[in-house]
Amino acid sequence: MSLILNGSGLTIEKLVKIARHNEKVELCPDALTQMQKCRAMVERKLEAREIMYGINTGIGEFSEVVLTDEQVQDFQKYLIYNHSAGIGDPAPLEYVRGAMVGRINVHAHGNSGVRPIITQTLIEMLNKGVTPFVCQKGSVGACGDLAPMSQVALLLLGEGQAYYNGELLEGAVAMNRAGIEVPGLEARDGLATINGSNVLTAMSAILLYDTDRWLKQAEIGAAMSLEALKANMRPYSAKLHEIRGFSGAVRSAEAIRKLVTGGDLAEERVKCKVQDAYSMRSTPQVVGAAHDAVRWARSQVEIELNGVGDNPIFFPDENIQISGANFQGTPVSLPMDMIGAAITMVSVMSERRMNRLNNPALSVGLPPFLTKGAGMFSGLMLTQYTADSLIVEQRILSAPASIQSIPAAADQEDFVSMGMNTAIKNTQILDNAYGVLGIEIMAAAQALDLRDYKFGAGVTKAHEVVRRYVEFLDIDRPLHKDNTAMQNLVKSCEILEEVEQAVGSLA
Repeated sequence: MSLILNGSGLTIEKLVKIARHNEKVELCPDALTQMQKCRAMVERKLEAREIMYGINTGIGEFSEVVLTDEQVQDFQKYLIYNHSAGIGDPAPLEYVRGAMVGRINVHAHGNSGVRPIITQTLIEMLNKGVTPFVCQKGSVGACGDLAPMSQVALLLLGEGQAYYNGELLEGAVAMNRAGIEVPGLEARDGLATINGSNVLTAMSAILLYDTDRWLKQAEIGAAMSLEALKANMRPYSAKLHEIRGFSGAVRSAEAIRKLVTGGDLAEERVKCKVQDAYSMRSTPQVVGAAHDAVRWARSQVEIELNGVGDNPIFFPDENIQISGANFQGTPVSLPMDMIGAAITMVSVMSERRMNRLNNPALSVGLPPFLTKGAGMFSGLMLTQYTADSLIVEQRILSAPASIQSIPAAADQEDFVSMGMNTAIKNTQILDNAYGVLGIEIMAAAQALDLRDYKFGAGVTKAHEVVRRYVEFLDIDRPLHKDNTAMQNLVKSCEILEEVEQAVGSLA
């Protein structure tokens, strides 16, 4: 069954289904009618030689240059050539597919003036698996993601390159093999394809989906460490968090209580301190703050996914067009800068709990560095070094990109969002976060094996999954394989999926 795109109702989860899991898409018939109506208006204005930005004028600093009728025909092609100015490695296919989904949803409003055949070709490309080769870098996140989206638009000219059936091909070859007719670009088509922050928004949507799942695993890791450290679980009382009022903290405390339920610690059969360190008793407040940040960022991203990010924008019922700045990426880049910082913050707390597991002065009776042969063996000492190196990198990357504007286009574009930089650095921050959390979970599993009391059902299941991939560290061995295995395990969400099967949803 295909997902219907009509300009509204596009959630992060739906985008992930299409971009990552290749769900088919369709254009709503009513959306097609609106698009046809808008295009008819554009063509009437063209015939009347009404001045319209980016159609019969140049763009950016050249917006005051009026084009001749002959130039209008070729302008869109040269616009795409000029803007295909990215650099470096290709973006992952799911980012490109996600950007195409977002652009189709913009067109579906019927305010872009694009020929419907352009939008329908993008849909065919999604459904038949033709994904343009797009350089990851080159967008400043204003006037849209012009450079990467132009590499998408090259396919509409039968140019560029694209992946098809696992092979990188010339654009015309990929389109031909998939049985997709190349539509070419006429007046307005090129700019209507590229003039929105669709790549950075798609990347942000996918990252938020993955961040939510990572935060749930951060709660699993915390619960494992808390059980191993004989934590006082009273700070996880619902009453405590409800009286303050932050929904993220209420949610996080509930998830951790669920994970430890049924264990001796939760049942107060294990002696604990009156008050634990902050990295133990503040977990709901900290992870909860990250949940709250994700909720706001999700709202902003989904508004952008369902809004009209374009320039100019046409209003066929009023027979007017307005040129503005609805391509500006700041409404997404600002909250997403906060998400990078939130992921780093939770990673720092994760490492602090891992430190307590390792440190005999703080671990409530666990052996130094979680090894029975301290002195001869160093146990998990060096894994903490690894986590620390990842966190330093996260901290560097957590500097906001949204304040880093560098003017361009002869100062016509004198404030830009740098939202693509935000999106790129956030993927690196999250990748490091998988590693940091994997190391905490590995250390917690080691510590749990050194305790002799009953653990909660969620913690027990998480420990069981870990032991499929990493053996108990009885004597020292090279740990790089274990560290990497744990990073990949967290990224796969296998722990999360099995724990939720055992104890219910952690949301």
